[in-house]
Amino acid sequence: MTMRAYNFNAGPAALPLEVLQKAQEELVEYQGIGMSIMEISHRSSQYEQLNAETQSLLKELFAIPDGYKVLFMQGGASTQFAAIPMNFLKAGQVGGYVHTGSWADKALKEAKLFGETKIVASSEADKFTRIPDVSQLALDPGTAYLHITSNETIEGAQYQQYPDTGSVPLIGDMSSDILCRPVDVSKFAMIYAGAQKNLGPSGVTVVILREDMLQDTPKNIPTMLRYETHVKNNSLYNTPPVYSVYMVNLVLKWIRDNGGLTAMEKRNREKTSLIYKAIDESGGFYRGVVDPGSRSIMNITFRLKDDELEKQFIKESEQHGFVGLKGHRSVGGLRASTYNAVPYEACKALTEFMVDFQQRNG
Repeated sequence: MTMRAYNFNAGPAALPLEVLQKAQEELVEYQGIGMSIMEISHRSSQYEQLNAETQSLLKELFAIPDGYKVLFMQGGASTQFAAIPMNFLKAGQVGGYVHTGSWADKALKEAKLFGETKIVASSEADKFTRIPDVSQLALDPGTAYLHITSNETIEGAQYQQYPDTGSVPLIGDMSSDILCRPVDVSKFAMIYAGAQKNLGPSGVTVVILREDMLQDTPKNIPTMLRYETHVKNNSLYNTPPVYSVYMVNLVLKWIRDNGGLTAMEKRNREKTSLIYKAIDESGGFYRGVVDPGSRSIMNITFRLKDDELEKQFIKESEQHGFVGLKGHRSVGGLRASTYNAVPYEACKALTEFMVDFQQRNG
């Protein structure tokens, strides 16, 4: 058995070991067809079955109500930043955005290329260390949609409750926290997520779209950026990322077989509370970046007293088999990404390393 690193990468991120082993077992031959899943036609009955099963697994796990379509698209969440205003932001309307950090900012910048936008709430004044209060949002009647970033991967802040937007469609980028906990999908008109953090490898982007959003979408949108194209063709308009969808299928089965989203949330809270406890009980040696009320159970961001000590922490952590603890280049510091597939043991080992590092350097 090869030694597995303690993988805290922010994405592409850890995959469950059982999923990797199953994929390895089926790599050369998929279900007795004499070929790898990577070699089959996306028009074959085998792939159509896989496509349908993966959609239905997601519907079941995420408790997606009737009236929604599950799409498998390409181009990452970053392509959705543009597709959303192209499809849903009409002349005379405003795209509403909650500004919570780096990814919300990227979504907003894309929307500005296509129409009028408005920041309806922001935590920029607090350097994005919290999620702004969205319980009493007053949205103009001309708001086409409200876009939120459910979890800011870089800064480490996560929504604890989602806003009630009334008749204004709510759109959520859940790239870094989809399936980490149960969510009332009916609050959203659309949820989207790049797969490479909690769902599988990169290459596929999951879109959960309420069907009434497709009424009156502009006809001059490029074919591949039109949601209608993918709904009408059941995500099979062009060659889909077959292997990525197959891997998502295995990850969804792993979540199902490990107790579903309630169990995932319990596990995520247990393992992240270990690390947050090490930060909070360090007497200021470690400093959590995010306000405790907005802390993420997917991306834990923290600092030490100076850059030199942080560099030493990263260097020593790598020598001890920890990977990916360096903060994003735009904000620096340290970050442990604790997605669903990161095991409790890895978080326990990190906590022990942090305590030991403090004893030696405090």
